[in-house]
Order: sequence, then C-alpha cells, then structure tokens
Amino acid sequence: MADLKERFAALGVGVPDMYLPAPGVDYARWAVVACDQYSSEREYWEKVAADVGDAPSTLRLIFPECYLEDSDKAERVGRIQAAMHDYLAKGLVKALGPGFVLVERYTPFEKRPRIGLVMAVDLEAYQYGKGVTSRIRPTEGTIVERLPPRMDIRRGAPLELPHIMLLVDDAARSVIEPLYARASELPSVYDFDLMQGSGHIRGWHVSDQGSLAAVASALEKLADPAAYKARYGNDQVLLFAVGDGNHSLATAKAIWEETKKAGASDPRIMEHPARWALVELVNIYDEGLPFHPIHRVLFKADEAAIMADIQAAGAEFRPMPWADAVRLTDEPAGSEHRFAFVSAGRSALVTFRRPSAKLAAGTIQEILDAFLKKSPGTVIDYIHGTESMETLARKPGNLGLYLPPIDKSSFFGTVIRDGVMPRKTFSMGEAPEKRFYIEARRITR
Repeated sequence: MADLKERFAALGVGVPDMYLPAPGVDYARWAVVACDQYSSEREYWEKVAADVGDAPSTLRLIFPECYLEDSDKAERVGRIQAAMHDYLAKGLVKALGPGFVLVERYTPFEKRPRIGLVMAVDLEAYQYGKGVTSRIRPTEGTIVERLPPRMDIRRGAPLELPHIMLLVDDAARSVIEPLYARASELPSVYDFDLMQGSGHIRGWHVSDQGSLAAVASALEKLADPAAYKARYGNDQVLLFAVGDGNHSLATAKAIWEETKKAGASDPRIMEHPARWALVELVNIYDEGLPFHPIHRVLFKADEAAIMADIQAAGAEFRPMPWADAVRLTDEPAGSEHRFAFVSAGRSALVTFRRPSAKLAAGTIQEILDAFLKKSPGTVIDYIHGTESMETLARKPGNLGLYLPPIDKSSFFGTVIRDGVMPRKTFSMGEAPEKRFYIEARRITR
C-alpha cells in the first residue's frame, strides 16, 4: 500500500477513509441534492425538510444556498457544525476503511447511468485563478467573493461532504469503466432510490490492491507528459478539470492554505487531512453524463432597459413562441450566438451575428454584468433546469435568457487552449441529476 500511496500522491490523488451512514439509517432521507441547486425555489427545500422529518440527514450538514441571504446565517452555520459533531458522537456515521467508492447513478433524463469514482484529491495539486497550469484546474472563473460563506462552514467543521465532480479526459475508458465492468465482484455499500424523483444510485467499495493499482496505472498513462503533449501540444498536464462544485473546491483550497499557515511550525502539517478534498471523478466521455448550459434569470429587472442594452451590443430580436425560440437556440448556429428570451409578456430569439466572445455565455454575461452594475435593485440567478428557468422568468418583473448547448467533445481542448470559461457556462445535467451528498470524510485530526 505504501508504494500505491506514493504513486497516487504523484498524481494528486488520495485513497480516503470515507464515512457512510451507520446500519439502520434511512439512505433515502440521508441523501439530499447539492446545496447550490434550487437556489431560487425555497419550496423545493421546504419539501425536502418535510420528507426528512427528524431522521438523520445530510440536510442538517449543508447550507442550501437559497437561505444564504437570510439573517440567521451564523446560527445556521453553528447548527451545521454541531450536527456533524453530534452524528459522529452518536455513531450515526461510520468509517468505511481506506478505498474509493464506485458510483452508478441513474437519473430521470438519461437512458444510460452515469458512472463515477469517489476519491480524494490533493489541494497542493490544485490552483484557481487566471493562467494556472496545475494538474487540477477550474474550468470556469472563480469568484472569490463567493467563498467566505462556504469557508465559514468548513472552518472548524469535522466533516466534509462532496458535491464536487471532476472530469477526466479518458477516451479509452481505462480508469473507471474496468471497475464498473466487474462491479458485482466488489462489496456493495448502498443501493437506493433518491428523493424527489431524482433516480436511483448504487455504490461499491474499491479497496483491494489490484483494483487500486489498476486505477493508478490508468491515471499514470493519462498524466504522461509526452503523450499529453502529442495530443494537445502542451506538456502542462491537465489531469482533472472541475466540472461541478468549482467554488466548493476553491473553498477547500482556501481553508487548507489557512490551516497550513497556522501550522507552519508543525512538522506533520503536510499530513493534515484538510490538505485533501473528497470528489467524484467522472469520465467526460461517459454516456450518462449530459452537458447543459446554465440559464440566466433576472429578478426585479427593467425589461425595456435590458433589451435595449442587448440590442446596443449588436443583437437582433425576433419575436416568436417560446418553444420555437428554444428549438432554434438548441440547433447548431455556426459562428452566431443565439439565446431564447422570455418574460411574462413576450418571448423571442436573440441572435448575435458577429459575437466578439468565443462562447455564448461570454457574450451575454458581459452585457448582464454591465447592466447589473448600473441596476442595484436587480438580482441575477443561474438556473440549471429548463422548466425551472421558464417558470421563474414568466413571473411579472422577471426575465430569462436560455443559453445554447455545450460541446463536451471539445471541452478539454478549450480549457487547455483558452483557459477558464466564463462563469456559469455549463452544467452537468439538470438540477435533479446533480450529485447527492452520501459519503463524508473527516477533515480534522
């Protein structure tokens, strides 16, 4: 195992000792969706709270972002950390032993399951910011102003629960798929239906030396600088790209830097568990992994003013039924950038014939950012689901912009060549397909 540990460490990977619910805990009420989903739909989280009741649940260990602007933020953070200590003290979560968890996730929207591997990554191998060349990199811009509330939760918390999903560019399907092909030989750790009609999930513990060695070998081939340079013309290997949970991983990094600085005189500080973060790794070529754009909804917006700004930036508005505008936005547009516009009273296709930005999200975000700076009463939200976006945008005083699809086959090449994408460019699936909190890991000694 010592040799394997060194091989994984060279890749920026760790073999974590994960925690799972103790026998008798209802997994269906334990697991809840990522905290950054349904951020403008409190009714969703209220329904989750009603379904969970008094049962042990990750709902009590996370901070749903729809409550971030409430006045009881500090009290909520305190309750979250207290619940973590309570669950540990009562034995409601139990250590699984060193290893990975192989995950099969069926969702309501895809015919094939999404296959992932829950592991730990070394935050020393991850950087965020402009022009980074670390082995683990963000794919979207990181807004440092969004980190403090997340840092408040992680700072002093005994556990982390991941909704971070990293992507690996594995066209040969060499890392995760061989494990899945023999999943029946691995110890099962969970198998249950997810709440709110979000599908079904199964997990297996990957702890035997042979399986771990096979994963290490496959990752080593992907991380080989010569092979990487032959493919991309660049030897600054991007092994893992952040797909979901960009700000959560940045939060873990920020807390690790704090911890490292505070423990500078401790000879064992580099072995501190806060150096690592729990993630789920998914192959970008996985057939159960859809890429969807993230849409924009403006609240309390001056519709005429925003339409004028969009037109002034070079856009054409073509009024048409909402379904038609969405269909045309989803179709290949060549060099054009298209968006479907919707409000309480109208819908239209918005077209930029000669956009200056490389991606459609960059074209529209620049306009929206400028509009928000001069409109302090207007608020923006980033919506993952098509249905949720239309429902919110149709309400009086709101308006929405539906963005075109993302080509995942060129994803790694775009990040390597151009750097991070505009923030909130893509989403891996609709809101119910997002990662559910199940596994946990200790981040304190």
